[in-house]
Amino acid sequence: MNMQEPPPSLRDVTGRAGVSAERLRVRASERGCCRRASGAAAGTGGRARRHPKCTQPARRGGPWRGVPWRREPARAAGGSGSSLAAAARMLTGRLYWVPLLLALGVGSGSGGSGGGGGGSRRRRLLAAKVNKHKPWIETSYHGVITENNDTVILDPPLVALDKDAPIPFAGEICAFKIHGQELPFEAVVLNKTSGEGRLRAKSPIDCELQKEYTFIIQAYDCGSGLRETAWKKSHKAVVHIQVKDVNEFAPTFKEPAYKAVVTEGKIYDSILQVEAIDEDCSPQYSQICNYEIITTDVPFAIDRNGNIRNTEKLSYDKQHQYEILVTAYDCGQKPAAQDTLVQVDVKPVCKPGWQDWTKRIEYQPGSGSVPLFPSIHLETCDGAVSAIQITTELQTNYIGKGCDRETYSEKSLQKLCGASSGIIDLLPSPSTATNWTTGLLVDSSEMIFKFDGRQGAKIPDGIVPKNLTDQFTITMWMKHGPSPGVRAEKETILCNSDKTEMNRHHYALYVHNCRLVFLLRKDFDQADTFRPAEFHWKLDQICDKEWHYYVINVEFPVVTLYMDGATYEPYLVTNDWPIHPSHIAMQLTVGACWQGGEVTKPRFAQFFHGSLASLTIRPGKMESQKVISCLQACKEGLDINSLESLGQGIKYHFNPSQSILVMEGDDIGSINRALQKVSYINSRQFPTAGVRRLKVSSKVQCFGEDVCITIPDMDAYVMVLQAIEPQITLRGTDRFWRPAAQFGSARGVILFPDIKIVSTFAKAEAPGGLRTTGPKSAVIEEMLHNLDFCDILVLGGDLDPRQECLELTHSELHQRHLEATNSTAGYSIYGVGSMSRYEQVLRHIRYRNWRPASLEARRFRIKCSELNGRYTSNEFNLEVSVLHEVRVPDEEHVNHLIVQPPFLQSVHHPESRSSIQHSSAVPSIAAVAVAISLCILMFVVAMGVYRIRIAHQRFTQETEAAKEAEMDWDDSALTITVNPMEKHGAPGCGEDETEEEDEDMEEDISASSSDSDDSEEDEEEEGMGRGRHGQSAARQAQLEWDDSTLSY
Repeated sequence: MNMQEPPPSLRDVTGRAGVSAERLRVRASERGCCRRASGAAAGTGGRARRHPKCTQPARRGGPWRGVPWRREPARAAGGSGSSLAAAARMLTGRLYWVPLLLALGVGSGSGGSGGGGGGSRRRRLLAAKVNKHKPWIETSYHGVITENNDTVILDPPLVALDKDAPIPFAGEICAFKIHGQELPFEAVVLNKTSGEGRLRAKSPIDCELQKEYTFIIQAYDCGSGLRETAWKKSHKAVVHIQVKDVNEFAPTFKEPAYKAVVTEGKIYDSILQVEAIDEDCSPQYSQICNYEIITTDVPFAIDRNGNIRNTEKLSYDKQHQYEILVTAYDCGQKPAAQDTLVQVDVKPVCKPGWQDWTKRIEYQPGSGSVPLFPSIHLETCDGAVSAIQITTELQTNYIGKGCDRETYSEKSLQKLCGASSGIIDLLPSPSTATNWTTGLLVDSSEMIFKFDGRQGAKIPDGIVPKNLTDQFTITMWMKHGPSPGVRAEKETILCNSDKTEMNRHHYALYVHNCRLVFLLRKDFDQADTFRPAEFHWKLDQICDKEWHYYVINVEFPVVTLYMDGATYEPYLVTNDWPIHPSHIAMQLTVGACWQGGEVTKPRFAQFFHGSLASLTIRPGKMESQKVISCLQACKEGLDINSLESLGQGIKYHFNPSQSILVMEGDDIGSINRALQKVSYINSRQFPTAGVRRLKVSSKVQCFGEDVCITIPDMDAYVMVLQAIEPQITLRGTDRFWRPAAQFGSARGVILFPDIKIVSTFAKAEAPGGLRTTGPKSAVIEEMLHNLDFCDILVLGGDLDPRQECLELTHSELHQRHLEATNSTAGYSIYGVGSMSRYEQVLRHIRYRNWRPASLEARRFRIKCSELNGRYTSNEFNLEVSVLHEVRVPDEEHVNHLIVQPPFLQSVHHPESRSSIQHSSAVPSIAAVAVAISLCILMFVVAMGVYRIRIAHQRFTQETEAAKEAEMDWDDSALTITVNPMEKHGAPGCGEDETEEEDEDMEEDISASSSDSDDSEEDEEEEGMGRGRHGQSAARQAQLEWDDSTLSY
């Protein structure tokens, strides 16, 4: 750059930001040439000349008039006369040599005696004369710095200019200084000559701490040297710096969770507002620009301001509560660090009704009474209620015969309820003895017979008496629906009509147009006047397709109907004449009526459509109200826990089957507490698993208001879980031997002296509550329950009644309220009783065979059952062997020493057997050993013969004693006449011992005979046997005759 060229104007050059120093110098050079040309023209007075690069014409009196480097007239040196002054005058217009001269120290020692001090002053004067201007900078700056960065971008750039340039030091910039307290910035000089500087941060700048900075900056030239004392500073410039934000923070919600409650059935503009914040400093990154619901498939939406609304009407019944996740985004699209949870509870529109109850109630068998609604309460929506009535109904009509009843046979149920004897079951289980129900459709689990309108059953003659007395009872379970057709025909349940020739109905029970009709026509020998004959009852229950229990008590001419325990009198009674006597036989039928006359071929007519069960008739006696209630009572029903806590303001009523409970009260709190105590109970040990439906209906009365609240019905159900099935096990001695004489004795042989009946169930829990990591082993526990029958079957052929039978004292049965039937196939004991009762009865079963000579063994089998065959025991098999007497003559006993009598059990001697095997295995033993073995063998044989002899004598004595006991009576006053033409028959099976003395004697004999191997008894028989032997022989001689000529 030419040193004589003036510096360019700052206003012309630095008007725009970002102009480099090099550009400034180029533009200053271009303008300087133009101005020099203008100055020359002004000095010479001539025409201005244009520089080749100058774009402006030279003008006089340009803007650089008076600048330091403009040529001026020389000034006197103050009489100095020195060479330096001369040189200065010579170099007027060549001022760029002045710094060089000062540096070389011109005149520093050549100026005379005072040259040293004068030279220094001259240099200062020269410096002061050269550094005549202060640096120049802009009056204000605006800068931007990005946080966490140190570079500040200024507008305009930081450049200081000095008019003393290009004079060294005076025209150079040495520093920029910032004025302010604890400012995190500093300014540095990049180029002293060009005056360029840079503003930078001393430490990281955080926008969140401070967004803007304002301070003062000044530029300093270098003065006359490096010492700051001579530096000149520029004017003060204001610097304003704005910190540029970085999106370093994510939005955060003010609350971790939000909760709102809405009412169902409404559309809300705003349910609630969520709000998130961002800690960034700039509006771009600190503002939340968007919210979003992350949870899918929810009926909610959110706007940019965080307002949540529902997009559809909410329903409390559909969903009580919604949980949604919401996130937020700042304007830099940075999502929230953690989503917020919004919980919206749907509040039902205040509807009167029951609250806080569960639809499903589980019932574990054997758990007693279980509350149905322990926390229920009534919501009235501030309605004024004066009284309320609640009806709780347990709907079990589809279970069995209307509810969970005992599934024992009808006879067993009658006996359990204390019904009178003589009841005849007209629909028994199909069997060999009761085969008239074989062809009917039957549900074997409940003994329910279904009649489809095409079948009927004939009751054999002799089952029911021909003519019923004035007192009898008919009971039945019936399920019946409406009859098809406009005018339905009669549907016969029970009918007694003429078998042939005529078609007279003597008595009948039928359904006609949903009316129950009972027909009873007396014979002329019983009545000869116009008497009541038809009794009609009109009840809705007859055709409601539900199970009901009907009892018809006849005490002629009064007939009373009991249905489900309630009494109903006939609404219509018609009279008729008695039936004329005739010789025609009668036919009793079930499910239809027999039409024997007035048709081409006798057939069934008036078929029944429906289901029947437990159809019985009891001639000669009526059932009491107590027995009727017991027979139809359910084993399950509703119950109230703690009746005394209901309060005096609550009234309640049960129906007879306890399936309906009605409660009334005027206080809502009392009604709530009362309903909380309603429970379900099932007293069956093995209830029927399944669903029991519940229905709670309410009626409300209000205080004199025309419109009162309506409480909807409540539907729930009880789930009865499956009961643990028992395992019934029969145990005892399964094989034994008895002498043949004992089989022919009066007491016979007791078959099951030690029978034991045990019922167990498997419990899948570890004992003692111990927790084990392995599989749980089942724990077997014993349980007690009833049995309803046990069958003793004869295996290997039926009994021959001419020589054998099974016996049981009837008193044993009656004392334990059991019954039994005997046949050639075996013995059946039935009736509901405990397992211990059945054990005691089975231990008295005796087998007799008065011709045991041809009998080797007899086998029997026992099988017991509970709940009419629902649970059965194992099959316990017993084999009884006969020990026959073998008579061995004395002279032949040597030849039969090894043969033991069949009634003696073989005794094995392992020692002897092993010794014999050892002897045979070693044939080279010495003769001494052989002799010893022979001696031992002879000793064993002798002992065997002795034991056989003793056993034979004892057996003979026992036989004679038994015979004497049978024929020992006092005959001193008796005269016996024997008909030789009459065959002497075998003894029969005495089943009915009526005298108590005989029973006691038989029990004593049974007790003594059960221990026939007792040694003391043997000794007594040995002492008495000989005395009775002669007497028995004499009595036998009296009863003998010559039957050789008799033909059999």
